[in-house]
Amino acid sequence: MTLNILHLHSSFDLGGKEARAVRLMNAFGDRAKHVIVSGVEGAYGARDAIAKGIRYEIAQNPPPLTGRPSVARYEAIAKYMLRFDLVLTYNWGAIDGVMARRVFAKGMPPVVHHEDGFNADEANRLNPVRNMYRRMALGAAHALVVPSHRLERIARQAWKQPAARVHRISNGIDVAAYAKKPDPRAIPGFRRLPGHVVVGTVAGLRAVKDLPMLVRAMGGMKSRAQLVIVGEGPERGAIADTVENMGMEKTVLLPGFVADPRRYMGLFDIFALSSKSEQQPIAVMEAMAAGLPVASTPVGDVAQMVAPENESFIAPDWSPVHLRDQIERLAGYPDARRFVGEANRARAQALFDEKDMIASYAALYADAVGRPGVLG
Repeated sequence: MTLNILHLHSSFDLGGKEARAVRLMNAFGDRAKHVIVSGVEGAYGARDAIAKGIRYEIAQNPPPLTGRPSVARYEAIAKYMLRFDLVLTYNWGAIDGVMARRVFAKGMPPVVHHEDGFNADEANRLNPVRNMYRRMALGAAHALVVPSHRLERIARQAWKQPAARVHRISNGIDVAAYAKKPDPRAIPGFRRLPGHVVVGTVAGLRAVKDLPMLVRAMGGMKSRAQLVIVGEGPERGAIADTVENMGMEKTVLLPGFVADPRRYMGLFDIFALSSKSEQQPIAVMEAMAAGLPVASTPVGDVAQMVAPENESFIAPDWSPVHLRDQIERLAGYPDARRFVGEANRARAQALFDEKDMIASYAALYADAVGRPGVLG
């Protein structure tokens, strides 16, 4: 029997959590059908990645996922959820789906909540009111899924969740696909400048990614280097202003969103990450699978993700000078880049293969509905 799944997303524009959700939908195939709700009206960009033949629909006029706490709103969400076998909620923007199940528990389907990290408002300090709300709501969840060791600690310590409810499932990718030769035309407007090292990053252009800081870090380099920032978002103007102020128009490319990083990740020599908040970034996995060294701020699980040979290229703090120094060290030594990159590729093959991720999620969801093997 097909599993009828409701997805309550904080947003369904394509990012790390959305890419994973879509990959699972594609992997489950005809064993499930899906209804997708976005907490942000019109934010459904990730649906373009859903494979042909997957049975899904975008919800029409669903109850609002955000707003002031209200029994009437919780009741509306709960009534909507009743039609499904399983409800999957994602991040703070969909936590009211879990709260609705707590307030109206009778006859409700199981809920599995996913937390993948924080925006700029909780990058440096968790919101105590949200912590309390999560503690209350998550008691009604069958399980809480997190991708990183850091989030696992937060779930158990700050949100007071019992170990049996918290499941750490590593993100995963098709590692082998990143070993293929990249397409030199995959990134619009890209050309390798003679004698320059190519530093690349792939991210939503949001404040928490702190991409103006990455531009400033690159502007202080002695080595000849160019920067490619693949992605789109509200911070594009701030990044472009920084590029202009630094006089770097000839060495920085903002091509916008470009689908399928497998086609172009290998065009970079170094992958750089400047984020203020991450957990277990998929883009770092993709860079590792493509055989790239990673220069990063000390964010989330990145230091645990990369190979030991790469650990010394994680900056000690969020200073653009210290990030610049790590990029500079890699830029000046091509042999070191190759050595570190190959170590990262081997680690990605060992730890981040998507088959393990898919199997873990399939087993957890099947356990929630009491139907072992329903998703394969």
